[in-house]
Amino acid sequence: MKATLLLRERRIVAEDAFVELVVWKVPAPVPGSAHNFKYRLAFVVDSVCVLRYDNEAGKGDHKHLGEEQSPYVFTTPARLLDDFWNEVDHWRS
Repeated sequence: MKATLLLRERRIVAEDAFVELVVWKVPAPVPGSAHNFKYRLAFVVDSVCVLRYDNEAGKGDHKHLGEEQSPYVFTTPARLLDDFWNEVDHWRS
């Protein structure tokens, strides 16, 4: 099985901000993750990525909030998107 693109979208959320969402279903887990999804979700303000969720090979599931990086517990793609949008909404408020 080849990787299957499930989501690729860029949304403008403010005059100075956008969100980019990319999710793939992959034939085998990315090293460091225990599921068959590869993703990167980014919130960019004034050309600076202020929030990013990803599962870079070897690092597993994690998120970046500014310069800080912390683990992220992945359960489902839907939960991932909900968690990300909740943080974007919190950041924007």
